Amino acid sequence: MSSAAEQEAVRRAVRHAVDAVREERIAPTAERTGPYGRPREPDTPGPQVWPGAPTPLGARFRVGPDGVAGTNFALWAGGAESVELCLFEEDDGPGGELLERRLPLTELTHEIWHGFVPGVRPGQRYGYRVHGRWDPWTGARWNPAKLLLDPYARAVDGDFSLPPEVYGHVRDWPEQHVADTVRDTRDSAPYVPKGVVVHDDAPDDEWADDRRPKTPWADSVIYELHVRGFTRRHPGIPPELRGTYAGLAHPAAVEHLVRLGVTAVELLPVHQFAHEDHLLRRGLRNYWGYNSIGYFAPHAGYSASGTAGQQVGEFKRMVQALHAAGIEVILDVVYNHTAEASELGPMLSLRGIDNRGYYRLQSDARRYTDYTGCGNTLHVVQPHVLRLITDSLRYWVTEMGVDGFRFDLAAALARSMHDVDMLSPFLAVIAQDPVLRRVKLIAEPWDVGSGGYQVGAFPPLWTEWNDRYRDAVRDFWRGALPDVRDLGYRLSGSSDLYAWGGRRPYASINFITAHDGFTLRDLVSYERKHNEANGEGNRDGTNDNRSWNCGAEGETDDPGINALRRRQVRNLLTTLLLSAGVPMLVSGDEMGRTQGGNNNAYCQDNEIGWLDWSLLESPGPRGLSELTSRLLALRHRHPVLRRRAFFSGRPQGVDGLRDLAWFTAGGAEMTEGDWYAPTATLGFYLSGRDIPGRDERGERIADDSFLAILHAAGEPVAFRLPGPPWGESYELVVDTSLEDQSEAPGTVHRGGEEVTVAARSVLLLRVRG
Repeated sequence: MSSAAEQEAVRRAVRHAVDAVREERIAPTAERTGPYGRPREPDTPGPQVWPGAPTPLGARFRVGPDGVAGTNFALWAGGAESVELCLFEEDDGPGGELLERRLPLTELTHEIWHGFVPGVRPGQRYGYRVHGRWDPWTGARWNPAKLLLDPYARAVDGDFSLPPEVYGHVRDWPEQHVADTVRDTRDSAPYVPKGVVVHDDAPDDEWADDRRPKTPWADSVIYELHVRGFTRRHPGIPPELRGTYAGLAHPAAVEHLVRLGVTAVELLPVHQFAHEDHLLRRGLRNYWGYNSIGYFAPHAGYSASGTAGQQVGEFKRMVQALHAAGIEVILDVVYNHTAEASELGPMLSLRGIDNRGYYRLQSDARRYTDYTGCGNTLHVVQPHVLRLITDSLRYWVTEMGVDGFRFDLAAALARSMHDVDMLSPFLAVIAQDPVLRRVKLIAEPWDVGSGGYQVGAFPPLWTEWNDRYRDAVRDFWRGALPDVRDLGYRLSGSSDLYAWGGRRPYASINFITAHDGFTLRDLVSYERKHNEANGEGNRDGTNDNRSWNCGAEGETDDPGINALRRRQVRNLLTTLLLSAGVPMLVSGDEMGRTQGGNNNAYCQDNEIGWLDWSLLESPGPRGLSELTSRLLALRHRHPVLRRRAFFSGRPQGVDGLRDLAWFTAGGAEMTEGDWYAPTATLGFYLSGRDIPGRDERGERIADDSFLAILHAAGEPVAFRLPGPPWGESYELVVDTSLEDQSEAPGTVHRGGEEVTVAARSVLLLRVRG
């Protein structure tokens, strides 16, 4: 369409919108009695609003010095012309409808609208209506017909549905290319959840017995899980608690984590989130939760105790239960975008408060800059946006007890005006913040924008998801690596990426699978994604799976293929847990969980996405879980397997042994040429004789030495064990070719002896003498 034609369409849309409002062509809601579809108000006089204070932001219940109890409300809304606080209460009549009382906030301090309302107590539901210009061409999208969620709400009651009334523009406008420019005047209050006033000032003894584990990074093992999916089918959790924070706090859930040996759970998003319209229309829901709309509120859908503020206490008790078991709690957080999506998305909160202030807009201010692939990007350079994010982070640490964060698409947060900038305001603020710089910080070091791939570039406080580790290990075990140069770096801590600025091997979060992509079992069972259940014609999800199905696509009755698949899973898990860096497991991988080949189960809140605990009733999955526990116990006992410093590779001590040495199948140390030659066999020797660093008492750290042999070929290989001074003899610890690992330990081989390494297997041997 030409520019002139588009301008004419815009003018026509505006004229039609004005006419439609005047003639009431836009269908009003049933309760409409006012210019913006105002619901019926209570008959009793409303409370008065005192000036209150501009800080802290949000709704804070307090008792004033004169003994008057009430709630202070404060909302940043730069550029707004006025703000109404909307309080909701149940009607005593037979209909039970919500009655809305609107109170103007007339005090304005530094773009913060505020007021203190006496008598408003915890449990009160509320929202805001913000007045201002409707001028989408300049980014102004104020619409007082839309009830807005407080960005600082500590709890949220109700769920989001997305009928046309929830959109700030007329969603069903005939000319869709200008639909976002036509303001919708229908009231959204009946269709959106409300914020809930919560008593934030916890009693002094609420956390008195809580002890944060404070596990050092080098000793950490992360377990990524979904609160609902992990507990939904657990037979040991009472049915009424399954799928909830209380379910995860239940002894049956905690016992599995402790028995496995992980040190931290990384929870998929638990901030209040909304479901996308296109999913609701297909009868699906957003399962993973990467669609946040409330950065202070625990997602109400995971609460067993109620949604009128009870979810806050339930979340805290979950954290305390995990801490008591020695397990840290890390949150996967989504501060890069919100559930309001593009200019065609709903108006739920920030868009209606100050669209231009919260979001990155293009030069055509109608459109959003999208570095996230989700329609919008928060403008973190803006001071009030940065304040929102850091206030939220501090709240989850100080009030909710969490121990760290994994930042979804962290590169989007590190952008200054356009480019990713490691001196950006967000990273600078985190580095100097006395609370946040002390917790665990994990970056997903990329976004979808130009220059967004930043693996290895984040500053020293940060650790990073290392997708290069994932790709190298997957490629090795499917026989797709041209040589083992890259694999060598990944197994030894990725010094090529992280050995700068004082960073350590634990800057690398090593993973083979994550929530997005194949499960570990599916990685060895499928070569193509099978996402038909998502309703997008199998177009969603990556095609770059780096998987091998071992000879048949999907489930099969072939015993040979199934045995090979189980072995490949053992190989992948063993490789992960022997590598330098911080390992991350995905819940269910330790018991062979499958998603039926779906590599993008973001909308599968059902058996596809939930953990099937009945797997542990079968010998194969049970044995895999036991192997995982055994490897994690071995890692915990031996500091040589969880290095705090990079290997030097140089001769050390009187014997001249290297702290890390690489061997060919012939038992010789690898030469430079060997690194460039195709091979499916790699041995690496980890010396425990002189580990850098000291223990808590200042003593030098010494440990056993180990030899690991990875063999990815389809035929057995003879491997000569290095003789003295590397080792007089070697004791077999793990052999992944064995279904029953109890058969492996104890076998002793002499140094210089040839051992047979089974096809596609890992041997781990402890050096003796």
